[in-house]
Amino acid sequence: MLKFKSNLKTHFLSRAPALLCLICLILILTTLTAYWQVRKNEFINLDDDLYVTGNPSVQKGLTFRGTLWAFTRISSGHWHPMTWLSHMLDDELYGMDPSGHHMTNLFFHIANALLLFILLRRLTGAIWRSGFVAALFALHPLHVESAAWVAERKDVLCTFFWMLTLFAYSYYVRKTKAIRYLSVVLCFVLALMSKPMAVTLPFVLLLLDYWPLGRLKFEKISHSTSMDVQRVSTVHLILEKIPLLSLAAMLSLFTILAHLKSGAIASFDKLPFSLRIENALVSYIRYIGKMIWPDPLAVLYPHPMYLPLWEVGGAILLLTIITALVVIFIRIYPCLAVGWFWYLGTLLPVIGLVQAGVQAMADRFTYIPLIGLFMMVVYGLPRSLGRRGRMILIPSGILLLLILMRITLSQVCLWQNSVTLFSHTLNVTANNYLIHNNLGVTLMRQGKDQEAMIHYRKALEIKPNYADAYYNIGTVFMRQGKDQEALAHFLQALSLKPERAETHNQLGAILTRQGKVEEAIAHFAQAVRIDPDHEEARYNLGTVLLRRGRAQEAMIHFNRALQINPKDTKVHINMGLALAAQGEIEEALAHLKQAIQISPENPDAHYNLATLLAGQGRDQEALFHFNGTLRLNPEDVQAHYQMGVILFRHGKNEEAMAHLAEAIRMNPNYGEAHHALGWAYLKIGKRDLALAEYKTLQRINTHLADNLYQKIAGHSK
Repeated sequence: MLKFKSNLKTHFLSRAPALLCLICLILILTTLTAYWQVRKNEFINLDDDLYVTGNPSVQKGLTFRGTLWAFTRISSGHWHPMTWLSHMLDDELYGMDPSGHHMTNLFFHIANALLLFILLRRLTGAIWRSGFVAALFALHPLHVESAAWVAERKDVLCTFFWMLTLFAYSYYVRKTKAIRYLSVVLCFVLALMSKPMAVTLPFVLLLLDYWPLGRLKFEKISHSTSMDVQRVSTVHLILEKIPLLSLAAMLSLFTILAHLKSGAIASFDKLPFSLRIENALVSYIRYIGKMIWPDPLAVLYPHPMYLPLWEVGGAILLLTIITALVVIFIRIYPCLAVGWFWYLGTLLPVIGLVQAGVQAMADRFTYIPLIGLFMMVVYGLPRSLGRRGRMILIPSGILLLLILMRITLSQVCLWQNSVTLFSHTLNVTANNYLIHNNLGVTLMRQGKDQEAMIHYRKALEIKPNYADAYYNIGTVFMRQGKDQEALAHFLQALSLKPERAETHNQLGAILTRQGKVEEAIAHFAQAVRIDPDHEEARYNLGTVLLRRGRAQEAMIHFNRALQINPKDTKVHINMGLALAAQGEIEEALAHLKQAIQISPENPDAHYNLATLLAGQGRDQEALFHFNGTLRLNPEDVQAHYQMGVILFRHGKNEEAMAHLAEAIRMNPNYGEAHHALGWAYLKIGKRDLALAEYKTLQRINTHLADNLYQKIAGHSK
């Protein structure tokens, strides 16, 4: 019998590489099946604009300037250059096609599941249980948010480097060489540069030292790894982690300070620390509940601002009982303690004690922490069951994974676009003012202003001092030409959030239309002070300054706008006009030609280039671009007039008169066109028609009428 068991074990081990490949293949295929719909999903109107669709620096792709920007940019209190670089690479590869960006997220999610499986197999020696933990990680619906949301690239990327750090550590503990330790530090730094949540990784390494590595001298850990590791003292283990802990501490402090500076952290006046602790305790239990029963899920769970005493008390009781049990049975079931403290520890940075955002909790926060709970279940449950109990684990496990796959597939479909996602969220949550607002923005972008207004007003009912809703209502009124109503709402938004660049920019635009240019300039200047990279505000400020004859100042802002977005046609056009006003004609022509190269179908670019060329006596080139203007915009009065003047100058009287007549048809009070047409009639001997134009000019412009009359009189002599 012993010989049979020995032969069976030898046969099994000989097939281990094939089995590893088979499990990896199953993980890949099942994850692709559950997430395949993601390739058809759109960008979401929740942070995707911050990271991709509305970020000019990312949209330039991978450049030296962009790399420098990524390493110096603090966004919403986060420093994560690796995340920025990954988005830049995606833009280089896919442009603004959302499917490519989503598939990159999916690639990292699959890679993380494979790395988790291979790592656990390496640490514990258990193939099937390691595979099941990885399958739970890959297919659990709570992880859809991290994998299906482009803006959460930081989650999947951080976890990728997290897993590589654990791999590097597993090699280091076999032979503690400096070069191997440096590889651990490097991978850890890359994880930190992807998302600050990785600060808890040194703590996880200490847990793994206990189980399954069993590195402690005085502990005999059952079910430890078959890896050949050197047992060391607790002091040695801690000293070994000091460089990692120092990096984590520095980034934690930096992140908190950056959050405070950006205003991302809620003050204790708005959210008392006692409520934060209560919410943290309850959230620990709610996450466990959602792991067991992942329905309903939402992209944002609003902070309750009040929690019943029984709920807080129940959470404290459950957490205390579970912690006590895993400590009591730590020697018998070390996997339970390691898994439990993995869960508690890795969730700590995002549990809400340092509140950033308006959420009470978020599915994406569980991406790494749930691994601990999965380890508890998968490594602990089989040991606690008898032989007969273990017989049902395989079919039960397969059924569970199939159920999770089905729920995940449905959840991925909810992420199809902003409307489906936000509508679902509003159906399963209450008082969700932020999602009402963002759904309103989505509908407004689709031209559904009235539907958008319903959601903006609903957001204000929930939160009367919500600046973003006032701003968005003002934007709707502005689109409808109701400037006074828009102005009132923008001013209200500004009183609630004075340091918002977009509000200053919109106020400046309205004041410009009302002729209050100096006030408009002040608001545009405030906008660029608050956000030096606000391209639209730079353009607007430059445009107003140019109209005031301050071309030199205008050029400063146009130059900055072009640094932000070198492919902005309208900025190139106005830069050309500013340069022309300064007498720098060749540079002006270069910018206008660049505008046409970027947007060949832009009539304004053709018109302004043609006008400048005509002023330089380059009539044939000017005619070419005036023709381009009229091809794109046949109703351009000025282009018809300019065409008529140039053609008349070159003796093409019939063509000239046709264009001048067209200009007059579109604008009967266009004095210059009447004057030019009268002169043309006079040139071909139609004095009576010239006199008719003179009579019309007497009503429109007496100066031009007198000028034409002198020509008629002189021509008669």
